[in-house]
Amino acid sequence: MVVDRWLFLKEQECVERCWVEPVFSYRESPRNLVVVDLDSLTSSVLYSYLRSAKPSPRAFSQIHVPLLNIRRADIALRPEFLALLPHADLQSKDLITLSDLPEEANLRTSLSPEKTHWILVDHNSLQGSLGSIYRERVAGVIDHHEEENKVPSDTGEEPRIIERAGSCTSLVTNYCRESWDSITTNEAAEYDAQIAQFALASILVDTTNLQSKVKVTPSDEEAVKTLEMKIAADAQLSTSFDRTGFFNEISRAKSDIGSLQLHDILRKDYKEWVENGHRLGISSIVKPISFLLQKAGEEEAETNPADCLLRATERFAQDRHLGLYAMMTTSTSTKGEFQRELMIKALTEDDAHTARKFANEASGTLGLEDWDTKEMDNTSENSIWTKIWWQRNIEHSRKRVAPLLREAMK
Repeated sequence: MVVDRWLFLKEQECVERCWVEPVFSYRESPRNLVVVDLDSLTSSVLYSYLRSAKPSPRAFSQIHVPLLNIRRADIALRPEFLALLPHADLQSKDLITLSDLPEEANLRTSLSPEKTHWILVDHNSLQGSLGSIYRERVAGVIDHHEEENKVPSDTGEEPRIIERAGSCTSLVTNYCRESWDSITTNEAAEYDAQIAQFALASILVDTTNLQSKVKVTPSDEEAVKTLEMKIAADAQLSTSFDRTGFFNEISRAKSDIGSLQLHDILRKDYKEWVENGHRLGISSIVKPISFLLQKAGEEEAETNPADCLLRATERFAQDRHLGLYAMMTTSTSTKGEFQRELMIKALTEDDAHTARKFANEASGTLGLEDWDTKEMDNTSENSIWTKIWWQRNIEHSRKRVAPLLREAMK
């Protein structure tokens, strides 16, 4: 990945082409690893870029490696990634993904826990097989989700920042700003502007171009100011950059999922947790349920799209051995108003009890109202429990719904 040595070489007139290759095996060379969730590419790359360019004096390793928590093939499911990467002179092949790690069976021996430190961004609990092997090696965190108390309270020189913000990238920007300013030079203005625009993308998308009254925090406003100053310092980019146009470009790309199969739409922005021995999965989708119904009906060529969508979501949940599955949608109404829908599916009676408990306890918080039709609802016993609502309190995203569901699972 891009580090200070690569930047130095690229700036030299006598160097026609340069690249970075590891000179030690994973087993021999200690390194910091930064894990990202699906919507946190910018947080990971920005943090790794700046911390590698100016590591702390007693850093575990000078090199910080951003690890994208998906398989390489799944990058194609994220059109917003493909739209954003060229702005930082990056390609998808430059990203490091789970596909670049050793096979899971050999992970512990090939990538020894003792040779790693893990910094979490945009989440504060290392889950899955990575968590089972490396959880004790988590050395720091920058996150804007609810505290799970999985990261040590004392992280030494590494950050421990868990606070509310519209975007995790805002917190990373503010944390790294002082060190970033200290290494900024006129010669590096082009690279600073590129990475600043790259980082700006997620903040603008997550806060609707700083227009969302329920998401924007002072941290977001401060970060945008910093990043726009970096962009303004580059003579070339400053003349062509238009924040609203850039926001619209990335937002359109993120919503462009019409060409994807329904199964890929469900897994495009999907997260999973284990609570009290039960597994919960949540898909976040940027289209309404009406779009998903149409997509399901077209794929199965049947006259009852509701049955098609129910079968598709049931298969999706069963393939992942879920007890509870939630589908959260966002869209714009015919009146131009932002809206949310929520579907909960419980695959066992125990999980159905949890779903009913969640519905009773969280209804007021989320502003749950019955959906337009109850055709897809199934709340009887001895069957797969399914319920769809309008979520009228639109300020609550998956960051809030997931903790409410997990609390009901305890």
